[in-house]
This record gives sequence, C-alpha cells and structure tokens, in this order.
Amino acid sequence: MNTLLRLICLAGMSLASAAAAATAITVQVNDSSGKPLADVVVTAEPDGAAPLPKPLKPAEIEQRGLRFLPLVSVIQTGSRVSFPNNDKVKHHIYSFSPAKKFDQKLYSGVAAAPQVFDKAGIVVLGCNIHDRMLAYIKVVDTPFFAKTDAAGVARIELPAAGKYALSSWHFNMAGAAVEQTVAVKAGEGATAASVKLTMKPPAPDPDSPGAPY
Repeated sequence: MNTLLRLICLAGMSLASAAAAATAITVQVNDSSGKPLADVVVTAEPDGAAPLPKPLKPAEIEQRGLRFLPLVSVIQTGSRVSFPNNDKVKHHIYSFSPAKKFDQKLYSGVAAAPQVFDKAGIVVLGCNIHDRMLAYIKVVDTPFFAKTDAAGVARIELPAAGKYALSSWHFNMAGAAVEQTVAVKAGEGATAASVKLTMKPPAPDPDSPGAPY
C-alpha cells in the first residue's frame, strides 16, 4: 500500500471513529394534556466531574414591534448578549434578576452595551417604558443545550455516549425544572427521551382586543 493510500485509509478510519463516538439526544416535551410545548430549554450535563468545555457564543435579543425577540434564549455562563433596538421608539431595558442585574437607559439602535452573563440562573428582561415587554434568558453551565421547536422537540448534539442529567425548563411551568437521567447510546440515530411539564394558566395575550396597554 503506497503512502497516499495509507493516509486516506487512516483519515477514513479517524472520521468513522469520530462519527461513532459523537451522538445526540432528542427530547419530546409536552404539557400534562399531551400538547407539544415550544420554547422549553433542555440541557444535558455528563455524569462525572470532568470539566465542561466553554465554547462561548455571543447571542442577540432584539427589540422589534414592542417585543423582545426571541422570547426565550439559552446561553452558557460567561456569554455576551447584545440588545439592538430596531423599533422606532426608544427602550429602557433592565433586569432585577439575581443571576444578572443591569439597567440600560433610554436608547435606540445599537447604543446599548452588550452584557456578560457570568452567573447561572434565570434572567427576566423588562422595559421601563413598555411594561408588557418581557423576555427570558436561561444561563446554564453546560454547553450542551437546545430549545424546543413548535412541535415540542429539542435535539442536543453530544460528544460521546454515557449518562447525562437532563433538565427541562419553561418560563410558565409550575414548579422547578424537571430533572431526569438519560443513558445516551453511541451509533447511528439519536437517543430519544420524553418529558411532561405542568404549566400554569397562560397569561392573557397583550395583543388581544381589549387588553390593557
């Protein structure tokens, strides 16, 4: 076997080994009546005391149409978040949450300084001018996380098989985040898990007719 062919074979074996080691988990989240839940933050932490990687990715929460978009964000501890104001009016955004307190006075455009979220926890955003504007940031220590889509499904890519502590949280759920242990298998396909969350009564839609401003 010549040198080039040997290198090609070794590269193929390396890629195959990496593909076998890498895996994923898909989580279906429903409410107690079986309805799929969107915007559920799902995190996975590997069993053991190994240090977690810190691939910090900056995030953005814009203000548009007198709303924060997205409504729910999930970031790893230490990540930086920008808050561009794309409305025609100024906003005064703030958080009184223990995990991150800040107060950004009236501004428009991209004048607001990005904020670093260096403590795990739940951060609730508000606007001092428009009281019905709310958003939620879940700050987590693990880099393995996802948010459910409209079908209530979240997929988390993981570096290896093993036992993972799975946590599911929704801003309108009753009680604390739901925890469970999942044995994630290596190989083709993702390990499936399911979660049911008990929700509080939904808040009134501020855009519905007759809703107070």
